[in-house]
Amino acid sequence: MSNAGGQSQPPDQGFRDAMRRLAGSVTVVTVAHNGERHGTTATAVTSLSMAPPSLLVCFNRDSRLHGLLSTAESFCVNLLHTENVAVSKLFSSPVSSAERFASGTWHDDASGGPYLEGAQSSIQCAKEQQIDYGSHTIFIGRVLQVRNREEISPLIYCNGGYARAAVLSGDKK
Repeated sequence: MSNAGGQSQPPDQGFRDAMRRLAGSVTVVTVAHNGERHGTTATAVTSLSMAPPSLLVCFNRDSRLHGLLSTAESFCVNLLHTENVAVSKLFSSPVSSAERFASGTWHDDASGGPYLEGAQSSIQCAKEQQIDYGSHTIFIGRVLQVRNREEISPLIYCNGGYARAAVLSGDKK
């Protein structure tokens, strides 16, 4: 039997270790700026409200995409499918934006950032607010349009690696 409580750690290291245990859907957040596409892999994405439909994304102010999101009017959150591991890795690497968008089939959308054909879902958002907190900025987006892939197999990131979701026996409704 494992010790579920674990040992107490200082907040900075303990929190970092706890967040490695928080499984999250892998996304690529994109924005169009001056006719160019930009994007990066992110897991700090969550739904915010159903009325109005909205979500939030969080970015470190030192990140490549932060400045572009700060001035953008819209963005797209591409929830990745398990078939999109290569896209996730590329968008989290230090290569140029042009090199990032060379992987996968990307389409431009007038209402937001580029969206990935074959993503689990692509959610176009109008940026409604941004709130600075600590080292990050929270960007709130009102959902304008959604594209959902029929097959459900979201790409998940946990403990430094990629994973897939599996329904527990007898739990599917």
